[in-house]
Amino acid sequence: MTLWCTMKGQVLLLILTGYNIVAIYGQIRYSIPEELKKGSFIGNIAQDLGLELKRLREGRARIVTGDSIQYGQLDTDKGVLVVGERIDREQLCGEVSPCSFSFEIILERPMELHSVTVEILDINDNPPTFQNNEIKLEISETASPGARFVLGSADDPDVGINSLQNYALTPTDNFILKQHERPDGVKYAEMVLQKPLDREEQPRLSLKLIAMDGGNPQKSGTVNIDVTVIDANDNAPVFNQSVYTARVFESSPKGTLVTVVNATDADIGSYGQVSYYFSNLKGNVGDMFHLDENTGVISVSGQVDFEKVKKYEISIQAKDQGGLADSSKVVVEVIDVNDNEPIINVMSFSSPIPENAPSGTTVAIINVKDLDSENNGEVVCSINQNLPFKIASSLRNYYTLVTDGVLDRETVSEYNITVTATDSGSPPLGSTERLTLKVSDVNDNAPVFTQSSYTSYVMENNSPGKSIITVKAKDSDWSQNARISYLLEETYVGGVTASTYVTINSETGVVYAERAFDYEQIRQFRILVKAQDGGSPPLSSNVTITVLIQDQNDNAPQVLYPVQTGVSLVAEMVPRSADVGYLVTKVIAVDVDSGQNAWLSYKLMKATDRALFEVGLQNGEIRTLRQVTDKDAVKQRLTVVVEDNGQPARSATVNVNVAVADSFPEMLSEFTDFTTQEKEHNENMTFYLILALAVVSFLFISSLVAIISVKVYRWRQSRIFYQSNLPVIPYYPPSYADAGSAGTLQHMYNYEVCRTTDSRKSDCKFIRPCSQSVLIVDPSSSETLQRVPKETNILDEPESPLQVRLCLCHFDF
Repeated sequence: MTLWCTMKGQVLLLILTGYNIVAIYGQIRYSIPEELKKGSFIGNIAQDLGLELKRLREGRARIVTGDSIQYGQLDTDKGVLVVGERIDREQLCGEVSPCSFSFEIILERPMELHSVTVEILDINDNPPTFQNNEIKLEISETASPGARFVLGSADDPDVGINSLQNYALTPTDNFILKQHERPDGVKYAEMVLQKPLDREEQPRLSLKLIAMDGGNPQKSGTVNIDVTVIDANDNAPVFNQSVYTARVFESSPKGTLVTVVNATDADIGSYGQVSYYFSNLKGNVGDMFHLDENTGVISVSGQVDFEKVKKYEISIQAKDQGGLADSSKVVVEVIDVNDNEPIINVMSFSSPIPENAPSGTTVAIINVKDLDSENNGEVVCSINQNLPFKIASSLRNYYTLVTDGVLDRETVSEYNITVTATDSGSPPLGSTERLTLKVSDVNDNAPVFTQSSYTSYVMENNSPGKSIITVKAKDSDWSQNARISYLLEETYVGGVTASTYVTINSETGVVYAERAFDYEQIRQFRILVKAQDGGSPPLSSNVTITVLIQDQNDNAPQVLYPVQTGVSLVAEMVPRSADVGYLVTKVIAVDVDSGQNAWLSYKLMKATDRALFEVGLQNGEIRTLRQVTDKDAVKQRLTVVVEDNGQPARSATVNVNVAVADSFPEMLSEFTDFTTQEKEHNENMTFYLILALAVVSFLFISSLVAIISVKVYRWRQSRIFYQSNLPVIPYYPPSYADAGSAGTLQHMYNYEVCRTTDSRKSDCKFIRPCSQSVLIVDPSSSETLQRVPKETNILDEPESPLQVRLCLCHFDF
């Protein structure tokens, strides 16, 4: 096998912005014999192109050809070109010599294009063959020596030395053989009569014509010549032209006249009648044309195609009835018409393409071919308008589709590009190829929340884990770039991180409470939520969520005044001379809730005499409904309910003792029995407690006797203290501000503390009530405190916040 490789010095450099693709165009030529086995070595592409095997593999090197049969295959692992299919030179090229086929090798990243031509060398694989198995000749016995008889030619599809070289005739008793060559190079044989024939002696002769080629080993073909000896035809037909030329348009319909051939014979009668025949037809010429054997008219009988055969050379023979003949040749030139549309081949197509690809990025490399010739084969390539792309020609019949503007996947995610190829024929023909180019996403859009800010209303005492709001963000990117995760930003609420209050589902954006909220501790707080996409690098945006805690009616009213004590009774004294509407006292309560949950109302639930007192619904003031009479009991006990306005409502009760009397002794005598019974109940409870403790501690009685003695001693000391004249004054909280127009507390209560000279042994606090004296009654005491002098009554003072002076006296014995 002969291997021949050349590289043309034609290099084209394309610098395409964005991808920096370098397309190198060169030509490599190899020579191989025909009929090689599939897989046979043709050439080392990598070595001849100066490429590394790694470059062939990474560049996805491949063969690009428009033919249906690929005679060559590229082995990228070894970098060699091998035979892909059986190659028959005669089938591939016919009589054309030299014979070759071409294709392109394309590489990507960067793009490279190389042209390869493989020449097919002929081998002597075909013997010379004759068209007919037998040649029949009729020769008149009057034929004089020197008469010539054309035997035609043998056909050998091989070329060069392997083609037909000479003829041989056997036997040579009556004829000798002469060999001739036509202008087109075809060799044919003639028999020359050397010895006159004698029909009576030998009416038939049998000869053999042998055609031999010049191959090694030599091949030959044989045809039998059957000679019939007849009488009296001594003139052969003669054509009026040695070569006839004609032109016919391709795709001409059947019956179209091509030309008319003519031959004359000097003989008369049957020997002068000439018939016309095709001789030595090659290929499918007999199917393309028809020859009228009587008139010599040649017409179209098949489909003439310029792209398949551009010229026909037809051998014609004129023969008379005596067997004499003459030969001529008809050359038919086929005229091209524009009957082929351009063929578009997409050699490389990059889809998808990133949306941030710069202008000038290569999208596709396109090859356009038109089988027609001249103007009919000149092609112009274009694409549809109003697209950010353009097409340009880089090489003959090659076009490059590149970007020509900014791409935005969020605006247009897919382009339908129609490539149109139009030739210059008349009328022009065109073809289209549609390319669907997808634009791949780049993370160029940050998530956007559906709201600029969020507000959530949460009822206090909520259960931990309850969802309080859902935030939503959208990202116009795609796939992973649009996958949003929600995160809590590191913010502080009341000195602690926001994550101690709430948490967020990173997938759904649902915000959950981490703990129960208390409106009385915190009423609102703000958190910052970040939406972050899954791009690289990720993009994010923030939004503020304001959480407003709503109040629940979870706190009952608290009664500030009057204070209930277990050791003494506080009684409000009403003189029997009190008029209607006399202010006995005022119930003061607060509710730590807010809004309507803190709106308090006061109701009289129970009373010794309901007809005597009433309670103000809004202000809690206890006033007389009628004139106090002597028949009214001295001891009056009122139960007042304080209720808020929540749903459901909560309430508190307070007992108010009222003494209807003009003097302290009168009041005290009524209250003694009541307090005595209460004390006896307390004494019994104390006794039972001591007894139970003694039983349980029986095993430790010896050590507990002393303790019990001390307890008893202290108990007796406390009895002596309770029987003293010292009053026990209830304690009032320091200060409560006004609760508003609804009026839970409509005044300010101030408490003033004063001490005696010897504060180490005693302390006193004095009370100055609002509208009347407050009586402190000790059930064990036989005496009462005197009413506060009138000059200390604050009713005599100008209007000012209600003041109460509290004095607590303690004496050491």
